[in-house]
Amino acid sequence: MKKILSVALVSLSIAASAQISLAGKANLIFPTGSPSWENISNSANTAIESEGSSNVGFNVGLSLKVDLPLAFFVMPELYYTTFKSEFTDPVSNTSFDVKSNRIDVPVLVGHKVIGNTLGVFIGPVASYNLAKEDTYNDFVENAKNQFTVGYQFGAQLEIKSLLINARYEGALTKDQRDFVRRVGGAQNTETIRYDNRANLFIVGIGYKF
Repeated sequence: MKKILSVALVSLSIAASAQISLAGKANLIFPTGSPSWENISNSANTAIESEGSSNVGFNVGLSLKVDLPLAFFVMPELYYTTFKSEFTDPVSNTSFDVKSNRIDVPVLVGHKVIGNTLGVFIGPVASYNLAKEDTYNDFVENAKNQFTVGYQFGAQLEIKSLLINARYEGALTKDQRDFVRRVGGAQNTETIRYDNRANLFIVGIGYKF
């Protein structure tokens, strides 16, 4: 019983002495790769495979930093993220402007390299795609995977209340969508598949409250 009380008292002491800070952050997002587009229709003469172009996006959100012993810290975050890709199907001459609007939840573990001034971090990020069934000419969008998982690593610089951070995000699962249109009869369709493993370079600033 004494041991349990001792452990509880030590845990409470650590929690009470832990420094917790909340910050608002805004970042620019630079996709480092292009999603693939493929016509997966049955007609061989319409088969295409190409890469679209990706545009710069942004995200905004909140970041909570909890200091741990031995100069470690944990940093859970919540973001609204948006970026988009563009592609023109040479067969139907249809232009697609596909937006990736997501809720991102990174859970990062870091270590202070230079006190509170500079820290490095790494951890998983869970993303929920807020995809909707947009229409492009006669093509109707069908998002196949609304929940995706990735990872992030990077560094953060703290200058009083100002935060400067840079990170890389890689994908462990992919965002895949089909764009389907009817061609002639009900059983005859043309399908173009968007397949994206979103690898992103993210850089931005924040303010610590």
